[in-house]
Amino acid sequence: MGVRRRASYGERRARCAAVGDPAVVLEAALRFLEARRRSVAEVRRRLTDAGYREELVTTAIERLAELGILDDDAFAAQWVESRDRARPRGERALRVELRQKGVDPETIARALGQRDTPEGGGAEGAVSADEVAAQRLLARHAGGLRRIADLRARRQRAYATLARHGFAPEVCGSVVAAWLADATGRTQEAGGTQE
Repeated sequence: MGVRRRASYGERRARCAAVGDPAVVLEAALRFLEARRRSVAEVRRRLTDAGYREELVTTAIERLAELGILDDDAFAAQWVESRDRARPRGERALRVELRQKGVDPETIARALGQRDTPEGGGAEGAVSADEVAAQRLLARHAGGLRRIADLRARRQRAYATLARHGFAPEVCGSVVAAWLADATGRTQEAGGTQE
C-alpha cells in the first residue's frame, strides 16, 4: 500500500479545465459557499482560479443566482450587519471591504443605506449607525483607554482607535467627546460618594 501523493496545483487546474459537466462546477461553488455567504465576484474568482472554463463558471453562477443562493445585495447587507455586530467599522472601511469583495458601488450604497437608519431621538437627536458602531468599539477598548492617566493622551488614543477602524473625523470627534464626558462624569460621581 503506497502513499498517495497530492496532486500539484497545475494538475488540479488541468483536471478542472477538462471538466465539461456544469453540475461539477456548481458543486464546487456550493462547497465554497458552505462556510459563509460570498459575493458573485468572489465565487467567479475562486472557480476561475481553480481552472474551470469560463462558460461553465457563468452557468453555475447564473444557476446559483436563480436559486437565491448567490445574491450580492444579501451578501452586502449581511456583511455590514455582521461587521456592525462583531467588529465595528466605519462607513469608509465597510466600503473598502465590500469593494475588495467585488461588490459594485450601487449595491454597497444600498447596504449602507439600510444601515444608516437613525437610532435614538428625543432631546439628544438621532444617532447615526456609524456613531453607534463607534460607541460600541470604544466600549470594547474602554478598559485599556481608562488606564491612560493623561486626559489628552487618552483622547488622542481613543480618536486614533476609531480612525483606524474607518470612522469619519466628525464621528471620531463627537463620539470621543461624549465618551470622555461620560467617563469623567462617572469618575466625579464615584469620587463624590467617597467623601
